[in-house]
Amino acid sequence: MAHEQSNPENASLPTSRFDAGNVAVIGGSAAGLFTASLLARQGRQVRVFERMESLEPAERTLIVTHRMRHLLGRRAEGCIVNEIRRFELFTDGRSATVPLKNPDLIIERRALIQGLADEAVRAGASIESGRRFHAMHPNDRGVVLEIERCSDGLREEVHAGTVVGGDGAASRVARAAGWPPLATVPLVQAIVRLPRDMSPDTARVWFVPQDTPYFYWLIPESPTRGALGLIGVRGSQTRRALEQFLEKKRLEPIEFQGARIPVYTRWIPVRRNVGRGAVYLVGDAAAQVKVSTVGGIVTGLRGALGVAQAILNGGASHELQRLRRELDVHLLLRKSMHDFEQADYSYLVDLLNDPTKQSLAEYSRDEAWKILWRVFLRQPRLVLLGIRGLLTRGRPLSQPHG
Repeated sequence: MAHEQSNPENASLPTSRFDAGNVAVIGGSAAGLFTASLLARQGRQVRVFERMESLEPAERTLIVTHRMRHLLGRRAEGCIVNEIRRFELFTDGRSATVPLKNPDLIIERRALIQGLADEAVRAGASIESGRRFHAMHPNDRGVVLEIERCSDGLREEVHAGTVVGGDGAASRVARAAGWPPLATVPLVQAIVRLPRDMSPDTARVWFVPQDTPYFYWLIPESPTRGALGLIGVRGSQTRRALEQFLEKKRLEPIEFQGARIPVYTRWIPVRRNVGRGAVYLVGDAAAQVKVSTVGGIVTGLRGALGVAQAILNGGASHELQRLRRELDVHLLLRKSMHDFEQADYSYLVDLLNDPTKQSLAEYSRDEAWKILWRVFLRQPRLVLLGIRGLLTRGRPLSQPHG
């Protein structure tokens, strides 16, 4: 990497050899590392630059659909800590249970990222830790990146034909290439001991619209512990709402976890040209998040697959087209429910008859079109409830609720 210099701001920067096939991935996120692995497997020279000195991101318990197994194969198994086979929904004294045909997966985010990093290295990518993206500019052959060594501020010029921004919702790559900033919402959750009446293969969801336009969840990570959390609109209010909900449920927090999650409000084109090079965004940097549930692991991996296809195929990617349609359906669902009141959720739970539950069980959250179509056939009043929500909604998704 960079040689010792007395003044890294003004001295001539060491540079890497230029090759049009070189790919620089900024950010060791799940989406960034999966992109690196896919490209390296196809013979591309890939360098991943991650600002952390060691790849040990904050622990966070997450729930994803079984589709992650289809995307990652055996590489998924190392991060799976539990499987969920049914959901229990609660609102205003009402409840409903929805079984799942294919189990949802409880994963540990740190283990997922470390597993993807190992796979990327085995595929031939290099991962350079303690390296921060500083700036980019075009030249007559591609893109020139300034990469800063975090330990002492020394910099290196990296020449690449393609740059992939996998550096999260506050992506510096996106800002440098001209994409506008993303709206985000806070996620806060607490690790708690499971209630005695709760099975470890069951997740619980509570709709409490006076606290959040989304929902509370409790997802077991083991037979004895789980993560109880919510998505809010303001960080301090969200933390306070969680603490009050914990007290109401008589649950003691063992530790807290949190993050800022991007809000998908429209499809973000994932490519921009910089000089003769190309810059792509993947994962949270492109808001590739199901805004109905604010889940982004599976959709981020799909975004990585799509971007890898586009890089290898000269811009064409069927996966990106499918992902765009899926995210737009989730946006429609979120808009239809974002201003629901308690009575609306109660009516929703009342409408969950057995055929409707069967439809919800048969298809995962990553198959929203199929769910909508089957629900329309089996319980059209649910669709009418959603249409009413669309017609009465007037507040942007990322603005405070009520």
